[in-house]
Amino acid sequence: MRLTTPVRTVAAAVATVVLLGAGSAAAAAPPPSSVGAAETPTTVCPTGGQGHGHETSGDASARSAGARTAGPRTVRGPDHREVSVVEQRVIEARTDQLLAQRSAGAPAVREVPTYVHVMAGEDGEGDVGRAVVRRQVRVLDRTYRGSGFRFDLAGIDRTYDDRYHRDRRSGEYRAETRRGGPGALNIWLVDFEYLGVATFPWDQADSPALDGVRVDVESVPGGDLERFDQGKTATHEVGHWLGLYHTFQGGCTRRNDLVRDTPAQSSQSAGCPAGRDSCALPGRDPVHNYMDYSDDACYERFSTGQVDRMRSLFTAYRT
Repeated sequence: MRLTTPVRTVAAAVATVVLLGAGSAAAAAPPPSSVGAAETPTTVCPTGGQGHGHETSGDASARSAGARTAGPRTVRGPDHREVSVVEQRVIEARTDQLLAQRSAGAPAVREVPTYVHVMAGEDGEGDVGRAVVRRQVRVLDRTYRGSGFRFDLAGIDRTYDDRYHRDRRSGEYRAETRRGGPGALNIWLVDFEYLGVATFPWDQADSPALDGVRVDVESVPGGDLERFDQGKTATHEVGHWLGLYHTFQGGCTRRNDLVRDTPAQSSQSAGCPAGRDSCALPGRDPVHNYMDYSDDACYERFSTGQVDRMRSLFTAYRT
């Protein structure tokens, strides 16, 4: 079963319906519009057919933080734009400078306006209903409970374009549809080979029109991606958007993901290998952490250190 609303007849090659608020009725579709910009290649380079890869070519400017795939979880190299140890140190120094310039007393709860962009096919493929979108945002709220972030559904829009639905010209459709400022979360629901792709907060100023996360439409609650159908792919990708690395970043090093209370982990997990201990350093692998690559059913928590990091980076780059 594909998770779509009934097929719609769309005469135009590209049609967009904008819902001005989460509770508003859909506006009439605008007249057909032509896309005049030259096509920018959007190339994802998987290694070994299915698995992890990193974006290249036209999407390099998006500076994607992470991409999860529904294929086998074997070691296939970095799944996000690589952030070297040297660059990490530069980012951390810049973050400290920005935080020193901010006034003290961040609010206990950050209200994050959340815009969901349904990039459907011209025949209605992937056109998930409003109830599904609301369930996805509720999953974000539930999984981030206690973190100091609350996600408020601020708007939904729908675009019917086969290219965008398949995540082609992603820089183009994101620039056309993104809403809100640096503190607004934009989620694009697409049909692509990856579970999700996100941008980092420190890249927002350089590419504001591309800031946000892309999530496979079948990973939403009740979707068709077995083991990844509870909506927690969005939780993982929003973690990147808020500044978290994977728990296996850096492997078996004390520096690893720059979070003091996530044990070092040699590589990403597959399934839910409770008790796995892949490093000689203290602690078992954090397989239940949202920033590993475990199945949705295995995900349970962020650590206290991760919460502190997300809050600090939001203050530094998104306020």
